[in-house]
Amino acid sequence: MSGDRSSTTNTKASCPVDHNAPAATAPHSRPECPVDHTQRQQAPSFAQSLFGTSNPPEAPKCPVDHADGEAPATINPLNMMPQLTQDMHSGQTAPLSTEREFSTIPRSNADAVWEYPSPQQFYNALARKNMAAPEEYVDVMVDIHNFLNEGAWNEVLKWEARHKECMTPRLARLQGRPRDLSPMARISSWIHGVRPFDRHDWYVDRCGKQVRYVIDYYEGVPEGDNPVFNLVVRPAIDDFSSLTDRAKQLWDDAKEKYLK
Repeated sequence: MSGDRSSTTNTKASCPVDHNAPAATAPHSRPECPVDHTQRQQAPSFAQSLFGTSNPPEAPKCPVDHADGEAPATINPLNMMPQLTQDMHSGQTAPLSTEREFSTIPRSNADAVWEYPSPQQFYNALARKNMAAPEEYVDVMVDIHNFLNEGAWNEVLKWEARHKECMTPRLARLQGRPRDLSPMARISSWIHGVRPFDRHDWYVDRCGKQVRYVIDYYEGVPEGDNPVFNLVVRPAIDDFSSLTDRAKQLWDDAKEKYLK
């Protein structure tokens, strides 16, 4: 996402592309999933292909580069990413759209919303890491990338709804931390043997107070040909208020589960 333009809350995000739709009504010319799910043991998972993770437990990577190897002067401090070019990549065989989609996520430093990378920028980010995908799949990948970010923000808003003193929280900045396991993700990996394929830290402006949220991204069990993703979104325990929020949510979850 670009800045130009537990208790634990879980959200289940299915692929936004309708895999059952006829070709004439599908949102893209190639609506099928880019990974053959019948070959899951031999081929990379959908999340591995989407997020460029050939071995997610050891070296997960977000598809949008978060600055490895870049000179500090080229990095946008709002998202810790280099400026992504709209130029066609040298290894590209077909043109991609340079149009960028607006998110619903408000920015804290301007009266505007965050803007997502264009398909061309997304392709260039992948190619820069030698992870370029076939051009016909990039639109679908961008859709899923944006869909997951929207889902994460919706979960942040559920937490922020506890704080009536601020009705207009905004996203100040974000940071991809794919190689850093959160404490919750580490404990979960010990118990269940599953690690997230990506992690983001989002810094939310709560009307002048900065609150950090941790988002772990997991690949769920596919539903037919549809990939499924699970997001675990919660405020980091950086202060007493966030600890209280987590405790209250834990109690609410317990009441819903056991005291119906």
